[in-house]
Amino acid sequence: MWMAAPDMLTDQPQDVPFAMLRALRLVPLLALLTLAACAAPEEPDPTAGRSAEDIYSEARGHLNSGNWQSAIELLEGLEARYPYGDHAQQAQLDIAYAYYKNADHVSAVLAAERFIKLHPRHENVDYAYYLRGLASFDQGSSSLQRFFKQNPAARDPKVLREAFDHFDELITRFPDSRYAPDAVQRMTHARNLLAEHEILVADYYLRRGAHLAAVNRAQHVVETYPQTGAVPQALEMMVRGYRLLELPDLAEDALRVLAKNHPDRAARLRAEAERITRAPDES
Repeated sequence: MWMAAPDMLTDQPQDVPFAMLRALRLVPLLALLTLAACAAPEEPDPTAGRSAEDIYSEARGHLNSGNWQSAIELLEGLEARYPYGDHAQQAQLDIAYAYYKNADHVSAVLAAERFIKLHPRHENVDYAYYLRGLASFDQGSSSLQRFFKQNPAARDPKVLREAFDHFDELITRFPDSRYAPDAVQRMTHARNLLAEHEILVADYYLRRGAHLAAVNRAQHVVETYPQTGAVPQALEMMVRGYRLLELPDLAEDALRVLAKNHPDRAARLRAEAERITRAPDES
């Protein structure tokens, strides 16, 4: 026969830990919060009971008026409700565009890449490649940076390299695309910014006394970005860096290269060296 334990048969109060009592008091509160959450009305689905054409028409209206967030919500709802068909494919591409215009560059890149993966043979897939490049290019440039007129070359070079690669893939796969000429121009701009970024780093090293690091950065500009406007400044830094490292032969080599295309800069550096050489004698 089953028998109750002795402490279950007594009417004497039991010692219950304070922490347990506090936890028990919270149970009704948690239950009420759960019920309130369950009872909260769901937001109405703006795509419910509507055709794909009707939803897309309204979404296009929001795109045309610049109401990007509303357009995104409708387009994503359209794709979820009608995942197959022409409207769904166009919605996927428009979502990437709306994210880009809404300055959500990361989401724009992801949306464009998704479209490329799902529809590699789509007639407008070249636009997805182009849009991915645009979003990557603008990713490191915020409105706050533009307001304070921050040097664009000070941006994270990683996103610039990614943008360059994205545009390069576009013109490689679709050399006759209507977007190829603009992509080439943006690649040139990205290359110039990357070279200027290296110059900023080299100048920082030079001012901090890390002369060898400055020379290496400047040499990287000359070798990697030979067609950019940063090359003359890079050569100047190499001349100054080698002089500070007391490597006059290497400084002279860099100076000769500089003199071929920029004789005025080279003459200024020679005059600067002569002044430094005469200074001890004059004192």
